[in-house]
Amino acid sequence: MNITIIGTAYPYRGGLAAYNERLAKEFIAEGKNVTIVTFSLQYPSFLFPGKSQYIDGPSPEGLKISRKVNSINPFNWIRTGLQIRKQRPDILIFKYWLPFMAPCFGTIARVVKGNGHTKVITIFDNVIPHEKRPGDRLLTKYYTSSIDGAIAMSASVLTDLEDFRNDIPVKLNPHPLFDNFGPLIDRDKALGHLGLDPSYSYLLFFGFIRKYKGLDLLLDAFARKELRARKIKLIIAGEFYEDDSPYHDLVKEYNLENEVIFFDRFINDDEVAAFFSCADLIVQPYRSATQSGVTQIAYHFGKPMLVTDVGGLREIVPDRKCGYVVNPDPVSIFEAVSDFYVNNRKEEYTRNVLSEREKFSWSKMTASVNEVYEKCINYDNKK
Repeated sequence: MNITIIGTAYPYRGGLAAYNERLAKEFIAEGKNVTIVTFSLQYPSFLFPGKSQYIDGPSPEGLKISRKVNSINPFNWIRTGLQIRKQRPDILIFKYWLPFMAPCFGTIARVVKGNGHTKVITIFDNVIPHEKRPGDRLLTKYYTSSIDGAIAMSASVLTDLEDFRNDIPVKLNPHPLFDNFGPLIDRDKALGHLGLDPSYSYLLFFGFIRKYKGLDLLLDAFARKELRARKIKLIIAGEFYEDDSPYHDLVKEYNLENEVIFFDRFINDDEVAAFFSCADLIVQPYRSATQSGVTQIAYHFGKPMLVTDVGGLREIVPDRKCGYVVNPDPVSIFEAVSDFYVNNRKEEYTRNVLSEREKFSWSKMTASVNEVYEKCINYDNKK
């Protein structure tokens, strides 16, 4: 079977690239022939909120990655589509996360499908984005009308997709483990690498920072005197994709300069293990979500989590088993963190995380893609 994946990959950085590359490796391990077609231009620089779209270092071994797609050039979309159409892959996979990509991805998909052979399957991070903009629904409708089948990574995404398409094969499959960051390392070694005091316990907020991720809620919760009486510090590791001054102002307002540690930059893949290895609890105080790659990094490293009851996070983190599912407000976040330490939940929840993570294998994701593909073929045969 020949599979082409279109989306973010090396030399671009971040979770989308890591996902597509890891998915490709799983298909290759199963004997598939896989090519990744990534961007020659992903975002114009003035639209990208971070400092850089690119990662340092060599390309991943064993993957065929070509840079062809210009996200804002319609002539490029047609040219790229014609090239892939001629190659006749059995499956063309898109990872969809943002309506900005809908014209590009939808046009390429339509051109490729003109060969009468390739089936277009989409893995949906989101159907409706976290931060809504005018035209989102129109753009998403254009894209979803171009596909033959889909994988939804949470029930909320599946529900959103049904508003656009209810006439194609769809499979619900959670985000697999991000197991590409190496093994858990010794806590003291991790703390030494980061220059942190081993006499403290640590919470970790990880990933890029935007308003919907609720970091302000966490800072408010963390400022409560009951937590400050314990030897706990909060690590914030990730690049700000918005103005960082409101968060630093909160730290000053609550006099948390000695308890909150900022690593306000993009965290390279080879650093991820250190951050997760020194943390007791991974905290995701999101105001909105569908699913999250951070939970799957936490599962890989065997770390309990605190998530808010939004989107599909409840589906991934069993409450009071692998951590906490709480309302997105400071009091609820504080009460959960306090319970974790007061009642010594770490050992119990860690055991449960290690057991629960067996559900999130990459082989299950590839099996879901294959299942959807077979249903697409059967659907055509019935026509």
